[in-house]
Amino acid sequence: MTNACTVKYLSAPAYGGLDDNKIAYCKSADSKTGREPGLIWCGGLKSDMEGSKATALHDWADAQGRSYIRFDYFGHGKSTGRFRDGTISRWARDTVQIIDELSAGPQILIGSSMGAWAALLAALARPERIKALVLIAPAPDFTQKLMWAGFSDAIRNTIMEEGIYYEPSGYDELYEISRDLILDGRENLLLDDPIEFTGPVRILQGMQDTSVPYAHAQKLIDVLTSDDVEMTLVKDGDHSLSRAHDIERLLRVISDLGSSTRP
Repeated sequence: MTNACTVKYLSAPAYGGLDDNKIAYCKSADSKTGREPGLIWCGGLKSDMEGSKATALHDWADAQGRSYIRFDYFGHGKSTGRFRDGTISRWARDTVQIIDELSAGPQILIGSSMGAWAALLAALARPERIKALVLIAPAPDFTQKLMWAGFSDAIRNTIMEEGIYYEPSGYDELYEISRDLILDGRENLLLDDPIEFTGPVRILQGMQDTSVPYAHAQKLIDVLTSDDVEMTLVKDGDHSLSRAHDIERLLRVISDLGSSTRP
């Protein structure tokens, strides 16, 4: 049965009093006292904490008596704010705030797509807290190396001159790609220099992923300083890796990693 938890909120002004927005989150009953390391789910762009992977992981964590937190970034899901006003910096700050205010002890960050970028930035900001990373179709630098690189000159001009571009998606709504998102992304690029993270990293990547090609994950492996990095390529896997057997694979990886990273 899918876990149903009480949604609670953190006040965003913990980071400089930027505004009165709230970050929505759900956590296990043992989020500070459960088995370590704890788990924190970092979702993808335009996704929310009610996705199949996030909720399946919540069920599993509860059954294991393990600390677990899932949340919605600013402008996503049940959190307040407009998506178009969000940036990589802000979503990474949301992740750090979740670590600081809701968790205790060592943590494993599980980042999906854009969430992998947020997780990597959070791990660099809190290296003493983050013991391992599990990254699904990791998309660090996607605003520049995937989005911007694939945009026509006309789209680039629209973004820079008008401040917003409405990109068609495979869903019912358009993606609002703002100038701030692109410019802020350039300030947070990771793949051009070594990423100083030495803990275990596990990457799950679909080879049929049309949003984040698996060659992108290889670039991440090349710049991570950790020697304990493993990537699982799923030949028929898509971007979401949300099928039942994909989720089972994810849970096995987290279970094995959680056992090997206990203090």
